[in-house]
Amino acid sequence: MQSLPLIAHDRPEAIVAYRAGEPVSAQQFLSDALALARRLPASTHLLNACRDRYHFTVGLAASLIAGKCSVLPSTHTPEVIRHLRAFAPDVFCLSDDPHNAIDLPQLLYVPAAHGPAGQRAAGSFNVPQIHADRLAAYIFTSGSTGLPVPHRKTWGRLVSCVRAEAARLSPLTHSACAIIGTVPPQHMYGFESTVLLPLQSGSALCAERPFYPADIAAQLERLPPPRILFSTPVHLRALLASNIRLPALELIVSATAMLSANIAREVEQRFGCALLEIYGSTETGQIATRRTSVEDRWLLWPQVTLRVSETGCHAQGGHVGQPTPLADVLELTDAEHFLLHGRTADLVNIAGKRNSLAYLNHQLNAIPGVLDGAFFVREDSDESIAGSGRLAALVVAPGQTPAAIIQALRERIDPVFLPRPLLMVERLPRNETGKLLQHTLRAIAAEAAVQQPHLFV
Repeated sequence: MQSLPLIAHDRPEAIVAYRAGEPVSAQQFLSDALALARRLPASTHLLNACRDRYHFTVGLAASLIAGKCSVLPSTHTPEVIRHLRAFAPDVFCLSDDPHNAIDLPQLLYVPAAHGPAGQRAAGSFNVPQIHADRLAAYIFTSGSTGLPVPHRKTWGRLVSCVRAEAARLSPLTHSACAIIGTVPPQHMYGFESTVLLPLQSGSALCAERPFYPADIAAQLERLPPPRILFSTPVHLRALLASNIRLPALELIVSATAMLSANIAREVEQRFGCALLEIYGSTETGQIATRRTSVEDRWLLWPQVTLRVSETGCHAQGGHVGQPTPLADVLELTDAEHFLLHGRTADLVNIAGKRNSLAYLNHQLNAIPGVLDGAFFVREDSDESIAGSGRLAALVVAPGQTPAAIIQALRERIDPVFLPRPLLMVERLPRNETGKLLQHTLRAIAAEAAVQQPHLFV
């Protein structure tokens, strides 16, 4: 039975992480993980709610060492926790927040005293080996269209995926990097790219998760080069709008939603490095990349193949163990490349014409003066009940008027897809990974319908 190392760092003094700019050695990391593993209760399932990325990673390592399984929903609302209790009745919560209010049995993460920066813990240096078929985690979908759904992940398939990612990201093929992310470690993208990738590439993760542009710049300044930033379209648009200066980066990586070529080119020009997009899903993990500024097509991971049929598209091969349906409309251009046309669930049919919400959102956000915006399908009209649909949109555009934005949309999209109504808001209710929950958008629209019913005629 094949076993794989917990970390790729082969020296006790190798740097696994940075916390507040201070290095944490591989020796210290393993010491922290072993100490926590001894404190874990007898339960099999562990909800890792640590917000500090280093604490989260120690919790993951302790769980693997102790033979437990991490359960990782991307949100911790009461409804999700009730759903989680039904899925894993013995689940307990590991948190680094003494005031954590998650309604589960609690184990508080207690940071170890590391001593002076770079000082390593005493003892022999032995990297734990984890069986490839060990159930490492259940990763949950975001729940943007309903309750989150768990997906089973073994250690071997997780490692295979991020090793393929490391081979695709050119800076990591030359040297260890400092890796910082604006996404939480509980999300599939953040889990793979800001936790597992540094562990399996010999690089160093950053404990902090900066959100605002000034915080991203400040955290990057504390890290030694070479640096890689993993982020999302929402955060990248905010960075561009802020005009803030970032320290030298080797690479910027984006995921969670499609990025326009114009934004990608502006990011590369502004920050002086290449930008790559990653394509994947909770179900499959990462399976493709593209250099968005210069190419439309996505390049698949080695050994991963796609099969397109009348029932949709399925991925298989490499770390994707069995044919897995994708929730997107893909067009194969050859055995290794595909074009992405949007999510299957995003397709709308109005007056016999079809389009995708992703395309409509792209056109809306490309209008000068629009800072953020999203279309959604109304569920309060006869057309929606009949299965055709009527669209509405929420827009953040200070200084603009709905009429001006509608006029700009007329020049970009077919009139049948114009939103009715288009509601101006101060901000969109995006979650930590930049996604929008459809029921939240509809709740905002429902409240507006009570206050301004004339807009919904």
